[in-house]
Order: sequence, then structure tokens, then C-alpha cells
Amino acid sequence: MESEKRIPTNLRTLLILEVIGRSERALTPTEINEAIGLPKQTIHRLVATLVEEGFLVRDADRNRFRPTRRLRLMGAGLLHASRANMMRHQILEQVAKEIGESVNFVIPEEQGMNYLDRVETDWPFRIQLPRGSHVPFHTTASGKSFIASLPSAQRKKFITSLTLDKWTEKSIITEEELLKECKKISSQGFAADREEFIDNMVALAVPILDAENRFVAALATHGPKDRLDAQDQDHIVTILQSNAERLRRALLD
Repeated sequence: MESEKRIPTNLRTLLILEVIGRSERALTPTEINEAIGLPKQTIHRLVATLVEEGFLVRDADRNRFRPTRRLRLMGAGLLHASRANMMRHQILEQVAKEIGESVNFVIPEEQGMNYLDRVETDWPFRIQLPRGSHVPFHTTASGKSFIASLPSAQRKKFITSLTLDKWTEKSIITEEELLKECKKISSQGFAADREEFIDNMVALAVPILDAENRFVAALATHGPKDRLDAQDQDHIVTILQSNAERLRRALLD
């Protein structure tokens, strides 16, 4: 009973499917349970349920079980999803090579904007924001891009909920100024961070939208002010926007 208590109820069938999925042959309930450690009656009951629901089928050896077509299709769907992730990273690599700076795929979360994926620049001097980092909404190009994508009433309500901390001397720290900035971003189709989050760092971001034109993520690039300011930023925005469209199609396919 102790091992049964340690494994949450909603995870037990997933663990069984994981063991089955990793095996090259059909397995008995006892063999499955060697990797899980549930009571004998529990493992037999769960395997029987998976057979009834069409995820497992009894092999020619009646005491062994293997995946059904339903489970194989589920696995193929997960593989397809990971293919989209690979396509996304390949596009980021192409954009980073074309721009010559770090490129990020950034999504909104409760704690701020999350760097879900990124490709680093080859420059020896670069600003490190590792994958998984959370950054503020109001001081970053990706965060302002998200805020600007909201309908006007929601935008104002969202900004009111934020704590507008001052990260640098150039940070926007009033609701009125941030509303004005986001209205401009919504009109022009891209956002910029002019040393508002980190001194000497600038960034550009464009939104990636779903089929209903809702914000999914931002495609952003950032780098030292001197390097990015020396480039044609209209050209960078064009590169970001065209690849945001490629990413949108990759995510929707």
C-alpha cells in the first residue's frame, strides 16, 4: 500500500503506457510492474482498464500486452508535436544567422515572458538570457509586444495589474506612458526595448499569431546597443515579421 500512495492516481496509467511504449516486446503485468512498484491487484486492474479503453491489447501469449493502434496514433501525434518544435528551432537558427544576434521564441506566463527557445549569437560578447528565463512584461520588447496585442480594454486592465519596477533609467514606470507605448506598438506591428531592461541592451520583437490572430509568442532579437544600432533596424523587423509568419504556419500545420 505504501508504494501505491507514493504514485498519484492520475499518473499510474501514464507510467504503465510509458513502460509499454519503451519495450520492444509485449510485457506481462508483472514485468510492467517491475518498473513501477504497485500492488499486484492494482497493476492488473489498471492494465485491464487500458485494454477495455483500447490502449492495450492482449498478445498471442494471453498474459502479455502490447500497444494498440490507438496508442500508436497517440505516440505519432506527440512525435508530430516535437517535429513542430524542431522546425521552430531550425527557423530560429536561420534568423540568428541572418541577423547576427541572439534570437528568442518568447511566451507569456504568470511570472512574465518566458524564453521558451533561443539561439545564441556567435559573438564573444553577448547578453546571456538562458532558455527558461522569465523577464518583465513592461521593460522588454517581447513583453510589450504581448501587451500591445490585447484589445484596448484588456490592455489597460492588464497594465493596471502590473508592478512597474524601474530596471534602468530608461524603464517605463507609469501606466499612462506604457499605454501610449503599447498603442504605438499595436499600430506599427513591432516593439522595441531601448535599454529599458538591461543597460546597453536593445531588442526588437514581433508577435506570432494563431489562426484567430491571437498572440501565441513573440519572435525577438536582442544584443548590445552599439551593435544593433549599427544595423538597419527596419530590415531586422522585416526579417522578424517574415519568419514570424513562417513560425505561425509551422505551429498551425
